[in-house]
Amino acid sequence: MPYVLIAFGRPKGRRGAYRQWEEEDIPVQVVFDILSPSNTGEEMSSKFEFYQTYGVEEYYLYNPYRNDLTGWIRRGSALSEIQQINGWISPRLGIRFELTFQDFVIYRPDGDRFLSPVELKRLADQERQRVEQERQRADRLAEYLRSMRIDPDQIPD
Repeated sequence: MPYVLIAFGRPKGRRGAYRQWEEEDIPVQVVFDILSPSNTGEEMSSKFEFYQTYGVEEYYLYNPYRNDLTGWIRRGSALSEIQQINGWISPRLGIRFELTFQDFVIYRPDGDRFLSPVELKRLADQERQRVEQERQRADRLAEYLRSMRIDPDQIPD
C-alpha cells in the first residue's frame, strides 16, 4: 500500500483504497512509497507497473534504511526515472527534495522545511510544557491574591 497518494480534483479524506472508477476516473497524480523490510522486489515492480499503466504522473520511492530516494516522472505514456533527484522540484507539488549523508529533507514551495515527526513531537512537547508552566504561574498568582484577601475570579477583564 502506498504511503501517500495525491489526486487533485478529488475531496480530501482517508480511503481504504483509491478506486479511480469511483473518483470520476481521475487518476492519482503523485505517489510516495516508503520501503519496509516486508516489501519484495516483485511487489515493488508490480506497483510500478500499476502506476505506469494508470496514469500516475510522479512516483517517489524512499528507502529509509539506505537513505535513498528514487523518483520517476511521466514522459508520454511511461514513467521515466529522474536522473538527478537531489534538489529535484516536483512539478505537481512544487516541493523540493534534498538528500544529505544522513537525512532526507523536503522543502515546501516557500522554501521552509517540512518538519519530521520527531521534530513535530518535540515542538508539541515544548508547547505543552510552556502551557503547563503558564498554568502553574497563574495558579501561584491566584493563590497569592487569595492570601491578600482578593478573589481572583472577581478581577475584571
